[in-house]
Amino acid sequence: MPVGKIPRGEFTPQEQINAILVDRARQGATVVRLKGGDSFVFGRGGEEWLACASAGIPVRVVPGVTSAVAVPGLAGVPVTHRAVTPGFVVVSGHVGPDDPRNQVDWAALAGAGLTIVVLMGVATLAAIAERLITCGMPGNTPAAVVADGGLPSQRQVTAPLGQVAQASQKAGLGAPAVAIIGATVAALTPV
Repeated sequence: MPVGKIPRGEFTPQEQINAILVDRARQGATVVRLKGGDSFVFGRGGEEWLACASAGIPVRVVPGVTSAVAVPGLAGVPVTHRAVTPGFVVVSGHVGPDDPRNQVDWAALAGAGLTIVVLMGVATLAAIAERLITCGMPGNTPAAVVADGGLPSQRQVTAPLGQVAQASQKAGLGAPAVAIIGATVAALTPV
């Protein structure tokens, strides 16, 4: 039974998904909730786990690889690279930096020297880039957007942070997409 969510489109409410999982398990079925990537990275795996556990249904998780690492890798963009950056951070771009629900410390990220991976941020990428630049990240910081990661339709654009949202929009890239911001975007580009 498909219960996926289409960005800003058709979706099954999470409460209904939880109820379906519990209902099918109580009927004696072996229930598999197959999700792309890692169900706990901006997914609802924790909520589904809690719903089943509250109903006395045992749960086993088989983790996947998060798109925050897999998609950049498929595009030839490492999230870390020796002598370039020692780490990366994954943030949700589901709501923009000015939305009260967004609790990301953009100023801290702008100066951290880490690769920033933005999931669910195609619609808010311009505002995110603007905020990072306002907080001191250079506008010429390498950035990339990879859409449809791992699919035959995978496409990507690379541009300076100050231009990446426009380049992505011009290329027609839409969700699902992963944005990568930082020096590692250019780390594997031959000199």
